Amino acid sequence: MLAVAFALGVTPSWLGKRELFRWPFGPILRWLGGVPVDRRARQGLVGEAVARFAETEQLFLVIPPSGTRARAAYWKSGFYHVARGAGVPIVCAYLDYHDRIGGIGLVLTPSDDVRADMDRIRAFYASKRGKYPAQATPVRLREEEDEVAGRPRPRHATAG
Repeated sequence: MLAVAFALGVTPSWLGKRELFRWPFGPILRWLGGVPVDRRARQGLVGEAVARFAETEQLFLVIPPSGTRARAAYWKSGFYHVARGAGVPIVCAYLDYHDRIGGIGLVLTPSDDVRADMDRIRAFYASKRGKYPAQATPVRLREEEDEVAGRPRPRHATAG
């Protein structure tokens, strides 16, 4: 990811819990693109990330929805709710280990139709393969299944 960002002339930012940003590591982590957030705040992580977009003239925020630790049933939906709340596009990046390429592809402005947006994201990632394909989390959000089952969608500070 850092090599692709460097090649594109982009300085990526990432979210980290504010406790990581104490002395002596705080200045170094900020220099590396770290954005401290309070995960216990009432507005939550999504609300805090949206606020960062409002405060910053230019922000390239990297949020991995999956694949950081182990296979899960769903992608984490924070990336979607942050983009929707901040009014910014989702830019899909990838590292395809099978073909040994990486890059940036689909640029999607989230709509009110989560399933249609995720269908586009699924189509984009369909041909991409990670380092451990058996551990890949399916490209789907819990909200998609909740909508099909008629369960109310979880409320986020920025969604809606």
